[in-house]
Amino acid sequence: MAQFGVTTALTSIVLSVFMAGLGVGSWFAGAMVRRYGDRIRFHPLRLYAVLELLIGLSALVVPAELVWGHRLLEGLADRAAVSSAAYYLISGVWLAATMVPFCACMGATIPVAMFAIRRRQQEADRRSFSFLYLANVLGAVLGSFLPLLLIEPYGFHRTLRIGAVLNVAIAVSAFVVTLASRPLQPRTSSSSGTAYGPTGSHRSALVLLFTTGLATMGMELIWIRVFTPWVGPVVYSFGMILVAYLLATFAGSQIYRYWSRNRSQESRLTWISLALLGMLPLLTADARVPLHLVARVFLGVMPFAGMIGFLTPMLVDRWSGGDPDRAGRAYAVNVMGCIVGPLVCGFLLLPLVGEHWSVLLLALPWFAMAFPIRRAPGFRPFSRASAYGILMLALVVLLATKDFETQFPDRKVRRDSTATVVAYGEGMQRRLLVNGMGMTKLTPITKMMAHLTLASLDHTPHSALIICFGMGTTFRSVVSWNISGTAVELVPSVPKLFSYFHADAPQLMASPLAHVVIDDGRRFLERSPAKYDAIIVDPPPPVQTAGSSLLYSQEFYTVARQRLEPGGILQQWLPEADHPTQAAVARAIESSFPYVRVFRGIEGWGWHFLASERPIPIRTAAELVARMLPGAVTDMMEWGPAPTPEQQVNRVLSYQTSIDKIIALSPATPALTDDRPINEYFLLRTPFGELMAMQ
Repeated sequence: MAQFGVTTALTSIVLSVFMAGLGVGSWFAGAMVRRYGDRIRFHPLRLYAVLELLIGLSALVVPAELVWGHRLLEGLADRAAVSSAAYYLISGVWLAATMVPFCACMGATIPVAMFAIRRRQQEADRRSFSFLYLANVLGAVLGSFLPLLLIEPYGFHRTLRIGAVLNVAIAVSAFVVTLASRPLQPRTSSSSGTAYGPTGSHRSALVLLFTTGLATMGMELIWIRVFTPWVGPVVYSFGMILVAYLLATFAGSQIYRYWSRNRSQESRLTWISLALLGMLPLLTADARVPLHLVARVFLGVMPFAGMIGFLTPMLVDRWSGGDPDRAGRAYAVNVMGCIVGPLVCGFLLLPLVGEHWSVLLLALPWFAMAFPIRRAPGFRPFSRASAYGILMLALVVLLATKDFETQFPDRKVRRDSTATVVAYGEGMQRRLLVNGMGMTKLTPITKMMAHLTLASLDHTPHSALIICFGMGTTFRSVVSWNISGTAVELVPSVPKLFSYFHADAPQLMASPLAHVVIDDGRRFLERSPAKYDAIIVDPPPPVQTAGSSLLYSQEFYTVARQRLEPGGILQQWLPEADHPTQAAVARAIESSFPYVRVFRGIEGWGWHFLASERPIPIRTAAELVARMLPGAVTDMMEWGPAPTPEQQVNRVLSYQTSIDKIIALSPATPALTDDRPINEYFLLRTPFGELMAMQ
């Protein structure tokens, strides 16, 4: 994200590359075992150890390669205008070259471990995939949460090194096991043909694996949308959704292990139940259902995930019968579904039909299983009635539940691949929600971001850049200075609601001075060679929002400084935050700019940081107002609260403070950097009582 941006397209590229690497590794490792397994004279766990060493190496190599790719793109942007499509293409190629080799090593571990089990000639080796899958998911539960605790005190790079040490420990352990084991003889060609248990020859198993992968990853995208209004947009919230999913997957896999000891054929109702279980998140996310946020997530996610945890290893075991090659191919097919699911759901279903109908479309295969073309074996009238009952209940949940935005009677809703955006309310009580989170309100604070900054320049301004559009208030205030205003917004639907908050929005958007760009703000700064008299940054609230650190970090200020005209000013808005976050942001700004002035917001909360490479003139309120055009003064006074322009400006000037005082709030806290996003990782330093209050 720091090197390539946080746009939906880039996020999708990273996820797709990661999953593709797993699939390639699984498929390739299985094929290599089939072709060369009988020739291997050493213990297969030594090959496993090599894979773990290579995965550990990725902790050192991948970050460096990402930096090199970023520099490559910077160099291209400096020489020529690189189109957005070309940028994505180059980014995708570089990310694939960087990640796929190491992700393939991860994907290869299960077929190689299955090969080791085969060599040991254990009786139950036809279920070896589910044995390894169960252990892998249990590790994933810990791996999805523990790094969040390490990143807070150590940062990303040192946490990666801890991960690398653990990979080395795994490799050493695997090698030690080979020394303690009795010598293993490779299987002969004659015996290899009878090495496995019975396999499912029907390709329906592969179709189901692809479908479950597609539906599961598509559902995860929907879960984030529907639960974010309740759990918030912070990394721990997303971690909670992931932990709930993995815990349930582990439980489902464990149940399958017990069930498969004496059974081999599941009921058709097992599959049909997915139609109902997939609807549960719509029920637990309904605002009318009184549940604690943890209960909303766990009760919504875990039943569906648990059933997937049961069915996925069952299908792979059934198809492979312990054969590493067949297991590798089956797992790769499942991964292909995992790649397609988020792309279809994120770029097609959610923007076009919303969360409710997206869930229904993803669940259609399970609905269809209740209507077999021919009578299924063992699917008797009672079972058929049960199936129809399950589907009826699923439809009741679908039709009876309501999306989060329906609680606002007077609203406008827009959906895109990034978010669901809601505008509601009347007059000064209008609000903007992105995935259920309040972004901003009609407040003079957002006007002062523009007017205070532009009036403080040591020269007449000609251009300004606004990062984060919001309601468009700051953008509107910039244009009132009769200068070129460019606003960069990550969520495509947000600027489309500009007219809901400001009646003159159509006229402003028609002005040749007004420009709106849909992009990641930091990525736009790095790609664009233009320079501005003012750069106004208003990151999405709350200050703990995942990814927002990239607009508060030292590295961001380095980029912004390069895009300022001589004497230009960066205005950084910082909402209320804990002392370490305030100190970290202040220290990052102080270390990036030689001249900084700090003012309290006009409503008595939040901070305006004005930073420049030249001294910022100290002017009285009357002098600042005198530098403003009549239209800018009118805009500034639109909502008050002071009766005169001089008093309005003086309310901000009277709240001036020293940046050293803010740093002194937490003097031991380092500057906020890409590697140490202090604002996003706060769990260890937050008292338990405050955490409960946040919920």
